[in-house]
Amino acid sequence: MINLIDVSKQYQTRSGKRLVLDNVNLKVEPGERIGILGRNGAGKSTLIRLISGSELPTSGEITRTMNVSWPLAFSGGFQGSLTGLDNLRFVCRIYGASHQAALPFVEQFSELGVYLREPVKKYSSGMRARLAFAISMAIEFDCFLIDEVIAVGDTRFHEKCNVELFEKRRDRAMIIVSHDAGRIRDHCTRACVLENGQLYHFDDVDEAYDYYNYTQML
Repeated sequence: MINLIDVSKQYQTRSGKRLVLDNVNLKVEPGERIGILGRNGAGKSTLIRLISGSELPTSGEITRTMNVSWPLAFSGGFQGSLTGLDNLRFVCRIYGASHQAALPFVEQFSELGVYLREPVKKYSSGMRARLAFAISMAIEFDCFLIDEVIAVGDTRFHEKCNVELFEKRRDRAMIIVSHDAGRIRDHCTRACVLENGQLYHFDDVDEAYDYYNYTQML
C-alpha cells in the first residue's frame, strides 16, 4: 500500500514561497489503478516525484509497503558518460535486481542494438526514453508511476509499450497522472482531480472527468 497523509509541498521562488500541494491525502491499494487529472502546472509531476521518493514533502507523511517505480520513460537520472549497459547495471544495483537477468529483455525490447554499449550522451531523446522504459519493465515493481503520455518511439513501438505495461502487468498498481481524461478513462478504476493544490477524489472516472472539464471552464 501507498499512503499519503496530509502531504504538502512548497518551493521557494523569487517572488516568495509557492504552495504546490496543500494537505493532500491518497491511499493506493495493491493492484489498484488510479488516475490523477490536472491542468498543466497543477502539480501532477510534483506529486509523482513525492510518491516515488525522489523528493521529500515539506510536511506530512508518505508510507510505502509496495516497491514503486520511477516515472516511466524518465531518463533524467542516466549518467551520460556511461553506456546504456552500464546504466542498466547501476539501476539494477540500486533496486537489488540482477542485471544479467534483465539484460536480454532490455536488449530485445529497447531495440537499441550496438548503441546499448555506447555512452548515453550520444543517444537521441527517443533512444534514452526507450532505454528508460525497457529498464522499467525489466525490473518488477508492485506499483508503476506514469507521468503523462508514454509516447516512446513510433506508433509500432508505442503499441509495444502499451501491451507490455497495461496488458502484461494488469495485476500491478498504477498511478497515472495526465491532463488527458481519455487515457485516465481507458486505464483507471477511479480518479482524482488536482486543482489549486487540493486533491479531489471520485469513485467514478466519468464524475472526475466531468469535474475536470468544469474546472477548465472557470
